[in-house]
Amino acid sequence: MTLDEPSVQLNAELQSSITRALASRRPILHHLNADTSWLLQIPRPHNAVKRGARFYYNILIDPWLRGGQSDVATWFSQQTHATESAVQSIKELEELIQRNEDLTTSLRPEPGSRRNTESEEHIGGFENLIDAVAVSHEFTDHCHKDTLLEIHPDVPVFAIKEAAKLIESWRHFRTVTTVNGFGVDSDTDWRSTSLPPLPEWIGISRLLQVDDVLNYHAALMITFNNRHGNAQSKLAKTNGFMKNGTRKRHHSAIEPNEDEETAEAVVYTPHGMHSGDLTLIPEAQPSITTLAFLHGLHNVRVGTASGKTALQSNLGAHNGLKAQRILNANYWIGTHDEIKKGGGLVAWFLQRDELTLKDALDQERKSRKDGEKGMARGELGKVLDSFNDTNWCDLRNGESKILL
Repeated sequence: MTLDEPSVQLNAELQSSITRALASRRPILHHLNADTSWLLQIPRPHNAVKRGARFYYNILIDPWLRGGQSDVATWFSQQTHATESAVQSIKELEELIQRNEDLTTSLRPEPGSRRNTESEEHIGGFENLIDAVAVSHEFTDHCHKDTLLEIHPDVPVFAIKEAAKLIESWRHFRTVTTVNGFGVDSDTDWRSTSLPPLPEWIGISRLLQVDDVLNYHAALMITFNNRHGNAQSKLAKTNGFMKNGTRKRHHSAIEPNEDEETAEAVVYTPHGMHSGDLTLIPEAQPSITTLAFLHGLHNVRVGTASGKTALQSNLGAHNGLKAQRILNANYWIGTHDEIKKGGGLVAWFLQRDELTLKDALDQERKSRKDGEKGMARGELGKVLDSFNDTNWCDLRNGESKILL
């Protein structure tokens, strides 16, 4: 198709705008479906790109692109996406990655230079556009066999213990690594979570909720220090407050010589976890800044015939507000809120409150006004204040966000 002159100009301006945005050398988060499958693209350090590596290190999180999923048995629980995923296959995902990579050509130290066949993304002589897969739960809406088996066997998988055992049983991937718990034995050094074959500037770990026997409410944390931090993302924050206890209305940049081992983090908790179990992150040494916090808004639970809750599935917006106060993330991004087509026994007992952020904030304000005992006035004020400097993002199916 031949474009007319205005269309050519518009296309050129669009490409130029995208290239300028990518020049920020900040991570990009892509929502691959309406539920909780993500692609995180982290720009590599300058020296890696200079040696011929690709511009982005690509981490695929909880991929479920098409088809149904069932846990235990179809009569017990089965679901399908209500909305067709924006990315339908691993091949389409690789095409997305390649398009973004092509847009960074002008940002390379030596545009068009030949890539180093020994660079870190090459495993066994095959260049994988997906550099790693991270799996947060063993349930098949997170650990979807048909989707995962589309991925090249040389791509390393980093999964929680239960999911790693399941994936290993398929005998498809050559490298399946069980991610360690963050803060075990009081070790909060993110660098210890950089397990081979991850590059040393990236770590993947798991946070567990103390009172959750089934480890259902947990989080994956992806930490990185690619030496591309900027004044907005590398913040000197202590729970969102200055040392004198006053609220910090503007971000304070960490000076380059203050601590070169600090890290940024993407904290992904699709079912949510209690805020108190996230305090390890702001207390970590070297310090960790939460760049993005992925936590849903809907309150989802499995009830009984008597109306009592047997299992809290997704903790929802109210818990998210409390967790945000702890993390003081630059971005809070919704996840795992798709209302899927369900069947089986579980579907009969599934209960959902479709909350919005406004609903949660209004309820907290009402609690303050009514003087409810559930939260002290001072604590509530901090929760509400902690949201002031946060960018709430509702990334819909197929949408992307550059995390500045």
